[in-house]
Amino acid sequence: MAGANIGVSIPVFVLGLLAAFVFAILLKNTPFALPPSGRLTPGVSVVPLAVRWGMTDAQGPLRAIVDFVSNIYTVNGLLSAQWGLFVDAFRHMILPAVVLGTIPLAIIARITRSSLLDVLGHDYVRTARAKGLAEGAVIRRHALRNAMLPLVTVIGLQIGGLLSGAVLTETIFNLPGVGAATYDAITSHDFAVIQGFVLVIAVTFLVINLIVDISYAYLDPRLRPT
Repeated sequence: MAGANIGVSIPVFVLGLLAAFVFAILLKNTPFALPPSGRLTPGVSVVPLAVRWGMTDAQGPLRAIVDFVSNIYTVNGLLSAQWGLFVDAFRHMILPAVVLGTIPLAIIARITRSSLLDVLGHDYVRTARAKGLAEGAVIRRHALRNAMLPLVTVIGLQIGGLLSGAVLTETIFNLPGVGAATYDAITSHDFAVIQGFVLVIAVTFLVINLIVDISYAYLDPRLRPT
């Protein structure tokens, strides 16, 4: 719980700056050093998938999909066996991914703990233990599934919140993504891009909430239509 409380208390921009300072400056020239910004180290070459696969003359939607996938450097490195590109792109993703996921992870951990503590006091859990089931089986098969309803709700909300956190994370780590584009749009008063990003967030929240509502029927048989 100490780790969860610390994760909730630290804002994204503070955690990002601390992570960059520790892993890029304090741990510099050590095996634990990580790049603090950008998507690739200067000098690392990227060969487009269209060139590797001999599709330079291709046109239409297929070429657009290939070019889109080619700009995802980790996937590009895997599909084209450019292992240096894959490793470098993956190392650049570690700090932003950890910083972006720390706060949602801390919130989910707190909700999981409180839900399990509530469920573990019920009669059917004590009965399962009295039958001689292993503690792991009691947690997985009896307690955790019945504690999933509030947990699924929080997970759905946090997934939607990752989009808003991406704005600060990409700005801190100088990543050219949706968040950075939104930040540039805000500073330059480009209202069309801002409205588009807000629309994407709203639609994402609606879709995730729909999936969460549907999952309730799977997790709790009492909610299934008769």
